[in-house]
Amino acid sequence: MAENNDNEKLLDGQLFAKMAEGAAQQLRLNAEQVNQLNVFPVPDGDTGDNMYMTIESGVQALESMNSSDLAEVMNVLSRGMLLGARGNSGVILSQFFSGMAKKLVGMEKADAVMLGDALRNGVKQAYASVLTPTEGTILTVAREAVEYAVGRVNENSTIRTLFGDLVKEMYASLQRTPEVLAVLKEAGVIDSGGAGLFYIMDGCNRVLNGETFAVGADGSVPTSPKPAAAVSRFGPDSVLEFGYCTEFLLQLQNSKVDIASFRIDGLLDFLKSVGDSIVAFQDGSIVKVHVHTFSPGKVLEFCRQYGEFLTVKIENMSIQHSETVPDAVKKEEAPRKQNGVVAVCSGEGICAVFREFGADEIVEGGQTNNPSPNDFIAAFRRIRAEHIFVFPNNGNISMAANQAAKLYTDAAVHVIESRDVGAGYAALSSMDLSSDDTDALLSVAEEAMRGVVTGFVSPAVRDVEMNGVRVQKGDYIGFCGKELLVSDADMTQAAAALAARLFASGERSMVTVFFGADAPETARAAVEARLRADHPRAEVYTVDGGQDVYPFIFTVE
Repeated sequence: MAENNDNEKLLDGQLFAKMAEGAAQQLRLNAEQVNQLNVFPVPDGDTGDNMYMTIESGVQALESMNSSDLAEVMNVLSRGMLLGARGNSGVILSQFFSGMAKKLVGMEKADAVMLGDALRNGVKQAYASVLTPTEGTILTVAREAVEYAVGRVNENSTIRTLFGDLVKEMYASLQRTPEVLAVLKEAGVIDSGGAGLFYIMDGCNRVLNGETFAVGADGSVPTSPKPAAAVSRFGPDSVLEFGYCTEFLLQLQNSKVDIASFRIDGLLDFLKSVGDSIVAFQDGSIVKVHVHTFSPGKVLEFCRQYGEFLTVKIENMSIQHSETVPDAVKKEEAPRKQNGVVAVCSGEGICAVFREFGADEIVEGGQTNNPSPNDFIAAFRRIRAEHIFVFPNNGNISMAANQAAKLYTDAAVHVIESRDVGAGYAALSSMDLSSDDTDALLSVAEEAMRGVVTGFVSPAVRDVEMNGVRVQKGDYIGFCGKELLVSDADMTQAAAALAARLFASGERSMVTVFFGADAPETARAAVEARLRADHPRAEVYTVDGGQDVYPFIFTVE
């Protein structure tokens, strides 16, 4: 920060953008450490990765900005995070920053008091984003740290002293999380989401204190390189068959429009006249637009009557078309149907099963690979349907799916809270997608999920004792939901013991086993034989799921 103490009392947009970059870099360097703070000792921790990709999405949205207006920078950062949020911790993080942005509207700079109010509003919105807030998590760490830091603000406070207090108490609160949440104490870890938030705020604080982060330094979370456009696929004799995918962020300008009374309806009517696959929404003074059109110039010219562009991306869809599924664009040109389905899953065999049961779009994801709201919105756009049913198939993905559903306006989106792949499998297989009774379809899905339990077998990555089960690193453990049930040094024995516990949980007559990529053929045959011997009255189905992390997934109905 500047040496002048008066300047230290005010935060502007340029400095905050640097703080956000530092926050992303600090979390990037410590993401793997956050990943390892997993309650279950299985190799599927991804909180650090998810939170890093969330804040990095916001930082990337700032790349084309050169503004010192704090409100503008906060708006663009928070919108980028909302669209790029991954996992529940990432969604909560995006809501925290969104709450801050809303409190800073109209402020070119902010002092410690103003920023404290924004932090409080961030905590409020983060709590509101969770249906049943749990203490001892990222929410507690954020709340306690903000209460402490803001409570110490006085007439001599600077932005630096505010963040110093914030980071100090955030670390202390993080260490207390095992005393608040029993499952953390039992597992011998602190809260992973809280740890991710600490590293983010620590990165902000380090920038305030003059530290720099080496560009391109090795970190725990590699960023995926953007693929170069395949220019060889569109030559001098090619025909522009599919138009341009056009996306931009528009900053409404007071000199061009009355922002308070601006309504997006007129813009939507124009977009419909020149394109399709439209997604457009307003967040404060920022408008986000996506449209497929043959006339991107007309779109940009029309929108400039309202403001100026923060970001613009125009891509030739003929190139995209030749690189992806041949029927992708044809789907968009087909007449709208009544119902469409988006399912999240991983593993070639599992994805094939969901397609067989009616999924129009598969969003690749699961543990260690959580999709963002943007990934869902892209899938929604490819389905021309009045109603879209979404199966997150993972409790850590539901919040991102719901966030996408709120942002998407071109169809009625229904997120079915499938907590795991087994619940989604049972629900989708029970639905008659030819029906036009949406309420009945949702009811059938909910009923089907109530009748199924899903168990997972995974290798253990550390010693632990939970739920009365002693685990040694390298053992195979079996669990259902958030309950550790069995542990054994032998993969087959662990799988058989888990299946027995699942069958004992109610009247069960059928089991589907998804074999993972790491399940040897001998183990697959042994597990199937044990199931048929131990449960002779049950129907046993096996699927070569191909999923990572879990050699066996049991869906018992």
